[in-house]
Amino acid sequence: MASNAAETLIGAVVVATAAGFLVFAGQAGGFGKADDSFEYTARFFSAEGLAVGSEVHLAGVNVGTVTALTLDKTSYQAIAFFDVLDDIKIPDDTEAKIASEGLLGGTFLELTPGGSDIMLNPGEEIIYTQGALSLLNLLMKFVTEPDE
Repeated sequence: MASNAAETLIGAVVVATAAGFLVFAGQAGGFGKADDSFEYTARFFSAEGLAVGSEVHLAGVNVGTVTALTLDKTSYQAIAFFDVLDDIKIPDDTEAKIASEGLLGGTFLELTPGGSDIMLNPGEEIIYTQGALSLLNLLMKFVTEPDE
């Protein structure tokens, strides 16, 4: 009888731990929009490496999360939807670029604010963008180009 109680207790601990991991994964993955953030969009010719849940950085500080990625079927551009904390105002000449943390690091969306006094309203699109640079494509271009 004692072993049944111990097995039940261990099973309950395993189930509670699994539930904790699911809650953490949901929060880290960006599921559920935070109440204290605004959504913006940006279009890219290549959103390679960017994923739902990727961080949004401003001056190296995490200020938001990528919430969705879709394809515009007429222009064949990737549209990134992302949240930024509501106390951060985004100038209308801000540049959004897809950056990586290094050769083996993760990819994130980097915002570089411009000098405009006009701020974007929630839901508006950042016009100035730079897509992902593929290291493999750059290396292949370097290797295959003939010397002149």
